[in-house]
Amino acid sequence: MFSNFKCEHSGDPTMFEPFWRKMGDRSTIVIPGWQSMSYFSDIGNLCWFLEPDFAKEIRRLHKLVGNAITEDHYIVVGTGSTQLFQAVLYALSPPDATDPVDVVSAMPYYSSYPSVTDYLKSGLYRWGGDAHTYNKEGAYIEMVTSPNNPDGHARESVVNLGGGTRVYDLAYYWPQYTPITSNVDHDLMLFTVSKSTGHAGTRIGWALVKDKEIAKRMTKFIELNTIGVSKDSQLRAAKILRTISDSCEHMATSDHSECFFEYGRFLMARRWEQLRDAVRRSGMFSLPEFLPDFCKYAGVATTPHPAFAWLKCEGEVQDCESFLRSHKILTRSGMHFGADPKYVRVSMLDRNDTFKLFVERLLSINS
Repeated sequence: MFSNFKCEHSGDPTMFEPFWRKMGDRSTIVIPGWQSMSYFSDIGNLCWFLEPDFAKEIRRLHKLVGNAITEDHYIVVGTGSTQLFQAVLYALSPPDATDPVDVVSAMPYYSSYPSVTDYLKSGLYRWGGDAHTYNKEGAYIEMVTSPNNPDGHARESVVNLGGGTRVYDLAYYWPQYTPITSNVDHDLMLFTVSKSTGHAGTRIGWALVKDKEIAKRMTKFIELNTIGVSKDSQLRAAKILRTISDSCEHMATSDHSECFFEYGRFLMARRWEQLRDAVRRSGMFSLPEFLPDFCKYAGVATTPHPAFAWLKCEGEVQDCESFLRSHKILTRSGMHFGADPKYVRVSMLDRNDTFKLFVERLLSINS
């Protein structure tokens, strides 16, 4: 009997492992036992636990890809984007407010936003639900995830009330997932190594923050929460980002398979082609459609190939998660994202053998 195909919770980006194996020593780092022993990385920096080499490689990679402006932004490093999300909520919440600040996001929203927001039952902030229907006066925080997790569409803010602050979660705004249409310059932007390079286990993310006081408060939260961020993880992340920049900087004259983003774009495009073929042949499911757009990084029009597939069960099936489970495919129900249970989120980032098995099982289902 087949074991269950599990793709529902983590979006573990193990599909990039062959690339990093190929890189070998170019992406390897050795840390002597005496190195990185102090709490402090850069005492003169606002974010005093940010490793200078990591900050340099962040700015270099964003400049190479052209997906975010780093000038006039402070860099705050966190243990993954989840800690940075918590730090943002703390930093943006007025300490003297009589009521918690509402945190909202347009449905379907990232499933962790409600649970992380309400986990500590903070008196500073609370989950406020779907941004499409939010109409309260006063302060609020709107999370804008673009490309969106779970449906892969580009997003803009939808709440037009005064008194709000927008935080842009850009974890998937990289060339392997979507066309890079502009060099964004938002006040608050979140990124993570997990999805940009595939190194989820390194647990590193970074925020680009325009406002100095907000960056200070975010840094203070992380100081109180974990007394900084692992230097070892930052040094490893710096090496990984440097390897990507080195491999892609001269892409026009080099082997495209050596460039991480070209490798990722090719692999994601092939997987989406296989999935769409399986969905078309089964006749029981549907997927979002995406229009090509000019990618400034690639220099050509490209089509989005999101990290997750927002799969819908058509016909009489009402609970798509349970239906697919009965066919040995584990997914994450749309209800976790504020949506209808006819939808499920499927990770596109698992290892090749696992993804191949998923497509085979999907093909075995027909109307």
